[in-house]
Amino acid sequence: MVLTPTAIESLQTLCVGLALSGLLASAFEMFTERRASFSLLERGGVAAVAALPMLAFSAPFIILRNTLRGRRIEGRPIPFVMLATMIACGWSLLSGRLALNLAALIVGA
Repeated sequence: MVLTPTAIESLQTLCVGLALSGLLASAFEMFTERRASFSLLERGGVAAVAALPMLAFSAPFIILRNTLRGRRIEGRPIPFVMLATMIACGWSLLSGRLALNLAALIVGA
């Protein structure tokens, strides 16, 4: 099996996106002593607007965490877990690409 440069770049983007989402969610939990979740948007107002950028980048981690917990605790079906994983990986590709483009812009490459 031969990996093309495009496939390697996509894998790199996926890994960067997943790592970034885990880092942001863990940093949020460390500094605020509460879990990062989409319920932060329910507060409304300035708190929701401030949480939006963090949630946009940590969403893949939150989706995967909630999906795995739902499978273990509630016994959610495997197709649901597969679909949620595909959504999280697609989101991770987008946020990873944005992070890599921003890094390249900062470095000047």
